[in-house]
Amino acid sequence: MTEVGSDPFVDPVHLSEDRPNAEGSTLAVGRNASLTLATESLIVLGSKTTLVVPFFNILWAETSGHYVTIQYAKPTSKNVVRVVSIHYLVDKPQDDHVISWVSRLLNRAYGVSQKNKKIKVLVNPFGGQGKAQKWFLRDIEPIFAAAKCELNVERTLYRGHAVEIAEKLDVDSFDVVACCSGDGLPHEVFNGLGKKSDASQALSTIAVVQLPCGTGNAMSLNLFGTDSTSVAALCVVKGIRTPLDLTSVTQGDTRTLSFLSQSVGIVAEVDLGTEHLRWMGSARFTYGFLVRIIRKTVWPCEVAVKLDIATKSEIKAHYGRFLSQSPLRPLSRSLDRVAGSSLPPLLHGDVKSSMPTNFTPIPAHKLGNFYAGNMALMAPGANFFPAALPSDGYLDLITIDGDIGRLAAIQSFLAVENGKFFDMPHVGYRKISGYRIKPLGGSEGYISIDGERVPFEEFQAEVHRGLGRTLSRTARGYEVDGVLPRPDLV
Repeated sequence: MTEVGSDPFVDPVHLSEDRPNAEGSTLAVGRNASLTLATESLIVLGSKTTLVVPFFNILWAETSGHYVTIQYAKPTSKNVVRVVSIHYLVDKPQDDHVISWVSRLLNRAYGVSQKNKKIKVLVNPFGGQGKAQKWFLRDIEPIFAAAKCELNVERTLYRGHAVEIAEKLDVDSFDVVACCSGDGLPHEVFNGLGKKSDASQALSTIAVVQLPCGTGNAMSLNLFGTDSTSVAALCVVKGIRTPLDLTSVTQGDTRTLSFLSQSVGIVAEVDLGTEHLRWMGSARFTYGFLVRIIRKTVWPCEVAVKLDIATKSEIKAHYGRFLSQSPLRPLSRSLDRVAGSSLPPLLHGDVKSSMPTNFTPIPAHKLGNFYAGNMALMAPGANFFPAALPSDGYLDLITIDGDIGRLAAIQSFLAVENGKFFDMPHVGYRKISGYRIKPLGGSEGYISIDGERVPFEEFQAEVHRGLGRTLSRTARGYEVDGVLPRPDLV
């Protein structure tokens, strides 16, 4: 028997059935041409050309008239794919072999991913400096159409509009809410679903994804490994249903759901405190960071956490164990739903409750940075949380003392991009499932929840394991190469 992987023309489906050859994997088409289901790709052999198309890029295939038509996403540059169609004549398009071959191609192309997704598309016309609508029409819609997805498109008109849309949405009519925006629209959608009377069920029924059409595209970077609109659209088409931890943040009388991060200190300041410098592009973050380092700004706070994994070595071991488990078996949407009505109860109370007895105080009277997150990348190359996992039930927490000195602070800034940040001795890295933080002494500053500004006052957070749903390429870890083991290396 031929060893799997040694011959790209061998169909592993047949090998798994102990058949001696790849009979049925090849379809003769046209004049002296053939289409072959190989190990990971469709191989088109013609008299003058050979074309290799990865199954991941196959969008659709069907017979029409006397032709087999295949549509796929063709890379036209490093970060762009475009829909291309190929047509080949077949003598008997309704022959059982032809119909079976097309069906097998689609099964290989989609695997455990759902075909023909029903997608509610929300376009923020102000996103991407007003280019989101253009990007949707040029880069995204053609890929969804070629994959035979059903679309319902709506444009958001004002801040908070996506909250209202999601709250009223019939989640049983769609499989996915796709946000053509930055990270702000997914934040609104999760919170809109969280306002439903059957919030827990709604959040576990419909997947929320982001198509990178904004300035902050962390969700797409983490789940799809790209901030390209067209590549992200392909990833939505092929995305696998994935549980996602959500975090309840209580502040005053308000309960907010967070899917990405919460921050106090220099990260929040650099993000929110430079909004007026958007004309500088990404340089505004570097400028904001350097200004605050020169001033040696600190944000004194009281912090207490529900500490679950305390040391970096234990975190590495936890990460490795999680990713080395047997591959997740995606459930059908109906079996994956969480029964329930409103949001889950708060196990630790809200910010107005007495301090939970299982919260442990940590030093923060000269706080330089408090950053809790559920995803690894916050921006391209900004790998703050290399041990983050979509649904392990923990937030990754980074704390840095404001007294580390300017040189160490600058080294930390550079280490985020070169993969050395995690192991720096002054970087506190913990996994927690809840916390409370209180700014002290009338200090002023910014608090960021998923990139949105909230009042600079005390708040409490608590993780709900796997409450939300999204789509990802692997249904396991994030698409990030960091200092810790990657999914394919564990």
